[in-house]
Amino acid sequence: MVRLEFGEMTRVGLVLSALAVLAAQGVGTAKAADMVRDYDNPGVCAEQRFLGKITNRFRHQVTHVPNLPDVDIVAFNDIHQHRYLGASENWPIGRRYCGATVALSDGASRSIWYLIEEGMGFASIGDNVEFCVSGFDRWHVYNGRCRVLR
Repeated sequence: MVRLEFGEMTRVGLVLSALAVLAAQGVGTAKAADMVRDYDNPGVCAEQRFLGKITNRFRHQVTHVPNLPDVDIVAFNDIHQHRYLGASENWPIGRRYCGATVALSDGASRSIWYLIEEGMGFASIGDNVEFCVSGFDRWHVYNGRCRVLR
């Protein structure tokens, strides 16, 4: 293995180093079973870092988009991953498609669909999450009834 000085290491070098470490630890790649709906093990979809981002961004959305009810997300229920598309040579961004039911502060329950994109956070650090709460996509950003994220 070629050692690079820190100043010479590029993002590609960091990724290759991380992959080499994972391979040495026996971490495998995604299997076909990963693409199956998994209600019993929500895994990454249930991580608080993503649910917190969704809750905060939903609050911002209902505050700044005209004619949306002034409600908050108070709970996530029935969290599940319904599709996983791992990173590959042709598509370098791993994607997890998740769904849940959210309880709103007005007592209503709504379906929520969200997408977690691996490595697409700010400056490509961390993960990005996109979400759509049924009935709250006033401008059809995710097509009718959140179809893009399903």
